[in-house]
Amino acid sequence: MTDLATAIADGSSALIRPKISFEFFPPKSEEMDRTLWTSIERLAPLEPSFVSVTYGAGGSTRERTHATIARILKETALLPAAHLTCVGASRGEIDDVVDRYHEVGVRHIVALRGDPPGGIGTPYQAHAEGYQSSPDLVAGIKKRHPDIEVTVSAYPEKHPESRDFDADIDMLKAKVDAGATRAITQVFFDNDVYFRYLDRVRARGIDIPIVPGIMPMHNFKQARGFVTRNGTSVPDWLAEKFDGLDDDPETRKLVAATVAAGQVHKLAKHGVDTFHFYTMNRADLVFAISHLLGIRPKSVNKVAA
Repeated sequence: MTDLATAIADGSSALIRPKISFEFFPPKSEEMDRTLWTSIERLAPLEPSFVSVTYGAGGSTRERTHATIARILKETALLPAAHLTCVGASRGEIDDVVDRYHEVGVRHIVALRGDPPGGIGTPYQAHAEGYQSSPDLVAGIKKRHPDIEVTVSAYPEKHPESRDFDADIDMLKAKVDAGATRAITQVFFDNDVYFRYLDRVRARGIDIPIVPGIMPMHNFKQARGFVTRNGTSVPDWLAEKFDGLDDDPETRKLVAATVAAGQVHKLAKHGVDTFHFYTMNRADLVFAISHLLGIRPKSVNKVAA
């Protein structure tokens, strides 16, 4: 049992800080930009291990992702991780993006194949002159800049396009062999799903951290549609907790925070000591969940005025 698990079992979880990280997405408007930076200001004092910034389908947010990363580096003490995909770009174009990140000080990339340009459920076809797969992309990043840490994705319920679990775990192994040193999972709501997946991964000889990805359900109906398209199952018990709350956002927030905090506590009791939060650019629920985990701000001036 880890120190965190022991502390929680003893009722002293506030004495042990789990490691946390946050995911943001680049804003599309001035209003969304204000929301993002308000959230960053709120969460930065929690001192996450890193914060990641997503990369839109087909590179559609490439410049906004880069601008957000650059601002985080310039105005905060946070360590940013830039998402990067294979979609819609040649090797040369992607290499240029990696070089630009490296030049501004980025030393962590979340390398993903990316969704098909036509959206989830449509056939994926790699760019003729591009990286052909996520292991290919990982290898390209590490060859070009060995000092860049590479994180990849993992799928406790397998990727929707994978033939079966064995093929899915073979893909994760290929990403690790190419140089990945951490995986963050797709969202899951049944902890047993995560632990069964972890057993399969370890049995395959994969020993990198498999960090659970946690999503507080700010808007249950909207979030359910998104996660199910990505292959995540939503248990009936979870849907029932949000039943009748479509027009009651305040109660939804309380329920969402309670559910996510409960999930994380149960994971911690079984030895998990690192968590990645999909924030949806909102700080309130993630801050509350972190507080319930015993994570308190260590400082108050992490973001420049």
